[in-house]
Amino acid sequence: MKLRTTLSIAAAALLMAAATSCGCCDGGLKPNRTPAIPQDREIEAGVKKILKNMTLEEKAGQMMQITVGRLVDPATGKFSEEALQNVFGKYKVGSILNTYNDHAYDRQFTAEFITELQNKSMELIGIPMIYGLDMIHGASYLTDATLFPQEINLGATFNPEYARIMGEAMAYETRAAMCPWIFSPVMDLTRTSLWPRNWESWGEDPYMQSVMAAAETEALQGSDPNHVDGTHVAVSIKHYMAYGAPASGKDRTPAYVSVSDLREKYFEPFRASIAKGALTVMANSASINGVPTHANAELLTGWLKEGLNWDGLIVTDWADIDNLYTREKVAVDKKDALRIGINAGIDMIMDPYDPSACDLIVELAREGGIPMSRIDDAVSRVLRLKYRLGLFENPTWDVSAYGDFGKSDWKEASLAAAVESEVLLKNEGGILPLEKGCKILVTGPSADDMRPLMGGWSFTWQGSGSPYTDGFNTIAAALSREFGASNVKCVPAMRYDQAYSQWQSLKDVDIAAAISAARSCDVIVACVGENTYCETPGNIDDLTLMEEQIRLVKALAAQGKPLVLVLNEGRPRVIREIERLASAVVDIMLPGPYGADALALLLSGKENFSGRLPFTYPKYVNSLHTYDFKVSEQVGTMSGSYNYDAVMDVQWPFGYGLSYTSFEYSGLKASVEKFGASDVIDFTFTVRNSGKLAGKETMLLYSSDMVASIVPDIRRLRAFGKIDLQPGESREVTLSVPARDLAFVNADGAWTLEKGRFLFSVGGQNLMLECVEDKIWDTQNIR
Repeated sequence: MKLRTTLSIAAAALLMAAATSCGCCDGGLKPNRTPAIPQDREIEAGVKKILKNMTLEEKAGQMMQITVGRLVDPATGKFSEEALQNVFGKYKVGSILNTYNDHAYDRQFTAEFITELQNKSMELIGIPMIYGLDMIHGASYLTDATLFPQEINLGATFNPEYARIMGEAMAYETRAAMCPWIFSPVMDLTRTSLWPRNWESWGEDPYMQSVMAAAETEALQGSDPNHVDGTHVAVSIKHYMAYGAPASGKDRTPAYVSVSDLREKYFEPFRASIAKGALTVMANSASINGVPTHANAELLTGWLKEGLNWDGLIVTDWADIDNLYTREKVAVDKKDALRIGINAGIDMIMDPYDPSACDLIVELAREGGIPMSRIDDAVSRVLRLKYRLGLFENPTWDVSAYGDFGKSDWKEASLAAAVESEVLLKNEGGILPLEKGCKILVTGPSADDMRPLMGGWSFTWQGSGSPYTDGFNTIAAALSREFGASNVKCVPAMRYDQAYSQWQSLKDVDIAAAISAARSCDVIVACVGENTYCETPGNIDDLTLMEEQIRLVKALAAQGKPLVLVLNEGRPRVIREIERLASAVVDIMLPGPYGADALALLLSGKENFSGRLPFTYPKYVNSLHTYDFKVSEQVGTMSGSYNYDAVMDVQWPFGYGLSYTSFEYSGLKASVEKFGASDVIDFTFTVRNSGKLAGKETMLLYSSDMVASIVPDIRRLRAFGKIDLQPGESREVTLSVPARDLAFVNADGAWTLEKGRFLFSVGGQNLMLECVEDKIWDTQNIR
């Protein structure tokens, strides 16, 4: 299958035809008849009335988004009146984004400067501007907001309630700062471990990603996307799509993905969030199968707008219209890039520095390079968003009324989420929980540093620690509080360089000091991994843990003391050399402000581990794959002349995680033995806590299609749940799977369910069922 595109440098006429007549792709699949978001007559009437009275210049301005830094006078640190007149007076710009001076401020200051900008927009344009911020794991660009563990940690909880609570807190606290729009949630499947934005996502599985993202989307926006109230915000689900699958593993580089996988795996989380009313989408910065997403009419207009019958807004990522000619080389200049992107379906251009692109949009419209119908459609989507957010009625609001800002319930939920997200990967000899009164050495670059616990998008783009995190506990501080200061000694042995762009550098390396301290301790807690990074600055060439940290762990292990390895990292760094040296391994990922407190509670046994890996943890840098690989990728050893071995070998599989207690599954049964496409299959089984401690168990139900018309995945996650059981307690659990969820996208791009056997498994229990109906759907959305 080929994806239609508006790209054609040599043939502008062909380009325009593709852009303006883009249908709904994939074997003639029909678009949804039901609108993704029901239209509101009053809103539509208001949009049409304003649009009718707008000049072309005003329309072009509404399609533009500029960074707030463009408006600040560097000499005074205040807004430049000349810049304000240029942006709002001359160019009529419709949206502003980003933080003031590139770092977080408290909500009062943030509300004040956004109010100042909004007043200027109303004065000079008469249409409210819409302000947007990257709020990723809480209202992370506010110094006084509630921050949560990063999305990858919430994925490890397998508990969508935490996604809901984070969304609720993020929306409320963002609105309390006068901001109605956030660029979140991140929904990029983490399909390559090398990619530097793994930690921003929920993990590698499309079903789990869909459940978590849909929960956060609804929590952020509320239940009525046409009337988003003052405690909710508009989302911008990102980055549409396959952004997390670059072939090189480097940020903003090309992905090569089959059309079947695009629709079945990468598109599905976006569809699920749009089904919950997602109002805006941010496009993938890179290309898919050679076509930049910002220029792909098939994906932007065909699949998303027409296919889902969705009337929301598509915004570019940072300067990505420019990238069509500067990096991707599919446009001859900026004007050409604007023509390609807007005709493909882009509605708002995050320029972000120069609003003069408005002049080029006006020229293109007058020359016929962009049809006026496309301009009007884009502007209508911008105005519709502002109506849905209530900005025409209330461009600003009383931020003093947000008395729940920073409430204790959200802080407690952040801690609870951290506890449920940290994953016990190894516990030889039951070394954990640590004995009370034992002498502990805490060492490694993450031992006494808050920044690596927080991750990127924490107060700054690349992530920051002190002074923003001064009220929170490092790992060393948390262990000291839990086990007693006299029992805990901190000798980091090395520290991360905190200078910008130096996140991979270590300083103050003194391994000998840690070795000396180890002699008087009973157990060593070595905290290794990565410093914070974000986007392209986080690119690396080797997934192996940094050499200095490997040397530290080897030297510590040689002391003969039990070694607990704590992995504090945004992506799974290869630790094959040192994993065998550790008695216990805990992956805490990026657990946020209360992550160290959570670790201390878990190591002491006051809390029990229940986290599961939301990704496959690789063992080798040249053997990276996901849990749902094709059955033919694991062929075993062949005899004869061709004696090769393609068996998958990983450090820990997707869904892996240990507990201080044990669980037994029994009695798996299904509501049917044979099923058709319209059936819902209920799987019932019993889970028993067979250990001596209370614990939470994550139940993962998988399916395997035994024979299919294209090579099937070895297994797929179809349902999950989590229960809390006391020692000896049993509970009967039912997980339901609609039969249509077992469908795959066939070679012709259509959703297909085929007759045959399916193997279902959960907790070591297996059950074979039979599908008795062939079904091919002719619509893009079968759910």
